[in-house]
Amino acid sequence: MIGFFGGYALVGPNGVLALGDYRRALAAREAELARVEEQRRIIANRVALLDPKKANPDMADELIRKELGLVHPDEIIIPMDELPDAPNAPDATTGGR
Repeated sequence: MIGFFGGYALVGPNGVLALGDYRRALAAREAELARVEEQRRIIANRVALLDPKKANPDMADELIRKELGLVHPDEIIIPMDELPDAPNAPDATTGGR
């Protein structure tokens, strides 16, 4: 009887050998928590920038352009079909020279 309980305490689902699994699961959950908290911080910053009492004009302009596809009448739209690192694409640091 004592051997049964001793074996269960060693290899059971809550036994000593399960401690490593618990530690690995804890490390994975802590990493996920850090990732989610970083996402939450970024979202909270964007929400604060869109506060109606003190809205950031650049943030509001970016959101309007992105979500509604609106532009100013005097703007020129240049579609970017090529990737920036394509061989014939102008280099941003040299101005295409």
